[in-house]
Amino acid sequence: MSASRRSGTTDELGPDEPERDGPEGPDGPDGPDGPDGPDGSDLLAALLDGMDAALCAFDANGVVTHWNREAERILGWTSAEAVGRHGLAGWALRSADAEEVEGRLMSAMRAPGRQVQEFALLTKDGGRVLVRTQSAAVRGPDGKPAGVYCAFSEVHAQMDLERSIALSEALLEDASWGVVLVDADLRPAVVNAHAARALGTGRTVALGRPLGELLSQGVEELESALTHVLAEGAPPAPAEIWVSVRTPEGEKRRCWRSGFVRLASPLAEEPVPLGVAWLFQDVTEAKQGEQEASMLRFRTNQLHRAARAAAECENPAEAATVYLDFALAGFADHALIDRVAGGALADGETDGETSAPVRLVRVAATPSGGGPGPSQLSGQAGLPVRYGEGHPALQCVERIGSVRATVGTVPAEQAREWALARQWPGDAVHALCAVLRSRGRTLGVVTFLRGSGRSPFERSDAAYAEDVAVRIATALDLAGLLEGRQP
Repeated sequence: MSASRRSGTTDELGPDEPERDGPEGPDGPDGPDGPDGPDGSDLLAALLDGMDAALCAFDANGVVTHWNREAERILGWTSAEAVGRHGLAGWALRSADAEEVEGRLMSAMRAPGRQVQEFALLTKDGGRVLVRTQSAAVRGPDGKPAGVYCAFSEVHAQMDLERSIALSEALLEDASWGVVLVDADLRPAVVNAHAARALGTGRTVALGRPLGELLSQGVEELESALTHVLAEGAPPAPAEIWVSVRTPEGEKRRCWRSGFVRLASPLAEEPVPLGVAWLFQDVTEAKQGEQEASMLRFRTNQLHRAARAAAECENPAEAATVYLDFALAGFADHALIDRVAGGALADGETDGETSAPVRLVRVAATPSGGGPGPSQLSGQAGLPVRYGEGHPALQCVERIGSVRATVGTVPAEQAREWALARQWPGDAVHALCAVLRSRGRTLGVVTFLRGSGRSPFERSDAAYAEDVAVRIATALDLAGLLEGRQP
């Protein structure tokens, strides 16, 4: 048997014809060890043995002509035992099944394209293996069918492959969460439809672009996570990453719950990183709901603690500062309490067109300079604060409602001038004024101030400030009654 016959292939030598030595033989200069490299039969044998799928081939008479290593691995029959046999009956097929199965295989010579079939083959140790085959005709030099080749694999392995392919296609087409395949340079290589919508771009527009062109904030955290996955592998749990997405409508702040999987080539002997599969889901609304609920619990607890502490104060005015101090925690940097000069105002007396201008007297404030410590009572002299026309505190009294103000985006020096002009600490850039009401009258205004490190006040903040204002107003009203004044 020739060398090619032993490796599962046949050449043009007869089975009993000796191999030739000499200049043209395998040891000559043009043989497989010569300068021109391996001949066609050796190359074919190497290709067949290196295939991931099992392969056998039959000539027009049904004789096995090829049998590669994968076929040997699945069934246990070696190439030497398989090549040269007529059909598969009695060794790789049960005799009862042989006629039908071989007829289906050989029919591929007369059928166009490839045929896919499933049937059971016998292993050398007597077991049975269900395989899926693809068979097609082999054409001779004249174009006529000269035989059949049959590539096959175990059904469960084929099913695993098909499931993997189907999963990949489903993730990249129909998934209800974002899927982005990021290459080793941290640039998107594949983006599914959901991720493209989340990024505010088309599926092809995002490809190859740096993440910094798609996101304005959160890029460093995301790239750090991707780099870690490339180096160390997937993290044990999803990560929640806040980002700002650049869209035609402007920047949108989003929270993405992200999972990462490192991708490696299955064809390399050692893992070669191809990139990272980044899967994410938008959980912005849920996170905002959690944050709001957590903030509400904290603020409710603060009001509860403040009420218990204020109940122990002999002086109701000190109780007002207790409410102020408890409200400041996590809410604002500075706070002021201004009381209407001359006593509380009825609703009709706050109309600026028919009444005298409202004047406010400072009765309590946080320590000057923003230092730590409880709020301090002041205003013993009763001198009005120099609030200019249109001041937010005066608007609050006139409207009998909360007023928010912010300096906006300006240089630091202008922001400082804005705060000082309103008689506020120089680092204040956001303000919230809440009216103090008790027994149907306006007692004054409580003002909360935030520095540049905090966000502007929102409507939920105004609701909390109004809750605090109700308690402060009650304490101040009681203090006035005890002092003999009837506000």
